[in-house]
Parts: sequence; C-alpha cells; structure tokens
Amino acid sequence: MSGYSETKLHRIKNIWLSQKPSALSCGIYQKSKYILFDGTYFHKNGCLAILMDQRTRNILSYTYIDKESYHNVYPILRDLKEQGLHPKAITTDGHRFVIQAIYDVWPEVLIQRCLYHIQRQGLQWLRVYPRTEAGKELRFILKRITSIRSEKDKLVFLTVYSDWYYKNRDFIKRLPRNSVANIDLKKAMGLINNALPDMFHYIDDPFIASTTNLLENFYSQLKHHYRSHRGLSEKHKISYLKWFCYLKNNVN
Repeated sequence: MSGYSETKLHRIKNIWLSQKPSALSCGIYQKSKYILFDGTYFHKNGCLAILMDQRTRNILSYTYIDKESYHNVYPILRDLKEQGLHPKAITTDGHRFVIQAIYDVWPEVLIQRCLYHIQRQGLQWLRVYPRTEAGKELRFILKRITSIRSEKDKLVFLTVYSDWYYKNRDFIKRLPRNSVANIDLKKAMGLINNALPDMFHYIDDPFIASTTNLLENFYSQLKHHYRSHRGLSEKHKISYLKWFCYLKNNVN
C-alpha cells in the first residue's frame, strides 16, 4: 500500500521502536484526581503497569516491570508524586503490595477496591458448582456485587452478607481443615471481609470508579493489536507497548 519495499518498512519500524515516546507535561498530573491502577502480564516475567485518569482516560504512566511488587510499584508512584500527581482516589485490585505502596506515597488517598476483581476472584474460589449450600448462597451474594449502585443497594448487600456470615461461620469452622469446601469458603469469605472497608467509596463520590473495567478494556485492545507483532524482540516489544499507550493519549 505504501509502495515501499519490505526491507524499508522494517527499517522504518525499527527506527521508531528504537526511540522512546516523549514524557507527559506536569500539568496533566496536577489535574488528575481520580485514578485507575492495574497491571497486565504479557509473559510470566513481564507486566505492563498503567495508571489512567478516570475522567479524561489519559494514561498517566506506563511502565514495563517483571511483576507487581512493592519494590517495582513504589518508585513509579513516588516519581509521579514528585511530578505533581496528588490523587483523591485510586481504584485498583486487591494486590496488597500495590496497596501498601500507594499508601506509603499518598497516605490520605482513598483506595477503591475494584468490584469486578472481587467478584471474579470470589467466584473462581467457590467454583461453578460449590460443594456446600453455604457456598451456593455466597456465590449468589457475590454475583450481586457489581450491581450495587446506591446507598440502599449497599445496605441490602451488607445485611444479606452479614446474615450469611453469622449463619454459616460455625458450620465452616466444623468443616475438615484441608477439605476443598473449607478452603474455598474461607478464601472467598476472607476476600470479602478484607475488601469491605474500601468497597463503597464510589457511592459517596460519583467520580470514583467502582471497577477498573475502563483500563481492562484498554488492555484488551492493546493485546489484540500486539498479537500481530509477537515476533518482536523483548526490547522492541516494550517499546511497542509504550508507543501504543502514548498514541492512545493523542487519540483522546
């Protein structure tokens, strides 16, 4: 279509992939108050960690790291703070090292736990066909999480979950410690209990996202396009991912 030879097209591609996109201006960071944070893996030892502005959909940071660990995430957040980023709220999944890094950089920030991550992880632990009646009931409760929109919905959920908890906690304690049912129920129950303090900030502030779905959708687009370039070297792959994020901002 371009009229160029295949060799010249490869040279053009390599020239661009050998360069880095320009940095964002500090003014963008200062205006961003509602943030999404999540990471996605491209290989076992490769994770693209992104912070996105919830309201403008601009990507504020895109860093390729080996995994979502405290020591990888903390420097990213610290540098963003030094450049002027002071968010009111960050919506993220339940990765405890990421949450600790966020609080160490911004002690006063609100962390909203992604409802979709809670629901997905809980349903995975309970399995499609739970082995107990308590598991079936908890699976039904988890399916309602992402439909909570108001204070009334929140109170109904808390009441239903509290009733389930006090009705079944003694039964769960009596289950054999190493049984599948016991392990599944305790994992799902612990997930909800740990997330409850940070599950419903979005009800009080409508600008806070209840899920990271906006960022998940972007990752789906990115991986769809990346699959056409899977032969890239590791260096060029990382450059390609960064250019994709940079150009996405320009489209916005």
